[in-house]
Amino acid sequence: MMTRNLKILNEFNVLYLEDDDSLLKQTRDMLSDFLKNVYAVKTSAEAKQVIKQKKVDVIISDILLENENGIDFLRELKEEDINIPAILTTAHTDTKYLLDAIKLKVENYIVKPINLKELLNTLHDILLPLIQEREIHKNSNIIRTISAITDSKQVEVVKFLFDNLNEKNELIASYSDIMQQISISKPTLIKLFKELSEKKILVKVAHKTYRFNDKSLELI
Repeated sequence: MMTRNLKILNEFNVLYLEDDDSLLKQTRDMLSDFLKNVYAVKTSAEAKQVIKQKKVDVIISDILLENENGIDFLRELKEEDINIPAILTTAHTDTKYLLDAIKLKVENYIVKPINLKELLNTLHDILLPLIQEREIHKNSNIIRTISAITDSKQVEVVKFLFDNLNEKNELIASYSDIMQQISISKPTLIKLFKELSEKKILVKVAHKTYRFNDKSLELI
């Protein structure tokens, strides 16, 4: 039996759409122990507002909502070219709903009452490939960035940079912060940042804040 590392879930945000107040709160509270954020809403209009304002990695939606339908909601998102992995929950096993879910390429179809283990395992299986893809992309960028610099002492700094990028692809750190973590002289560090800035790999956007520009690596 495969053992899943559910700790990976704490990097991700889930949008949960359910019109039953009790179930909404209960499931939200359980998921909150595992995920970074759980945005719990009762209507598709609220769900669309969350998607506009927040980063959503997976959608969990009930099918039969009050005066609306979770399948229609997901279909509307796809028509707007919003492609977010989704899990449908339902108290019914109607074949029509199942066929609709298959057509929408929904990741899983969970029959209520919701089994928390099944839901968490489904989330893990959806999100694991995203983590793997992110790591491959990150390692590729590290290699290409290292090829753009000349001082081997700076390689450790480049790895530090990638390990500390936030969701916006930004590094928030001063020279002193970096020097506390890595044994490197300030002149060498300044030289590296200047070199990466000249190549537009790092773009300073605010005090102690640098955005990594991966598009610049395409030219290397």
